[in-house]
Amino acid sequence: MEATKSLTAPKRRFVNPACSICEDEGKVTVTVELPGVRKEDLEIKIEGNELVILGKRSDSAPEGTYLLRERRSGDFRKTFTLDDSIDHEGVDGKLSDGILTLTLKVKEAALPRKIAIR
Repeated sequence: MEATKSLTAPKRRFVNPACSICEDEGKVTVTVELPGVRKEDLEIKIEGNELVILGKRSDSAPEGTYLLRERRSGDFRKTFTLDDSIDHEGVDGKLSDGILTLTLKVKEAALPRKIAIR
């Protein structure tokens, strides 16, 4: 029996970087672990109601055969759905020591208000 291409074709593997999301006083902070990723290899955009982080982690493979390999290399894509409370214009990003930190501002209208009692 002849093997079909779909069964023998190499599957494309994506890197899945770890992330954390935290909300605090009018902002949401998204932190993504990206060791070895350069700013030039990242693209961050908002498409509709989604925050999209695209990039590529290169592998500096040593000579020889791996005995253990836990770090993955290759393309990655992380997508987060944003609700209506996020200000799409108020996004700030920083890459430092292999950690990408994105700060998203919450719209003023979505913040809790204190009601003064008379």
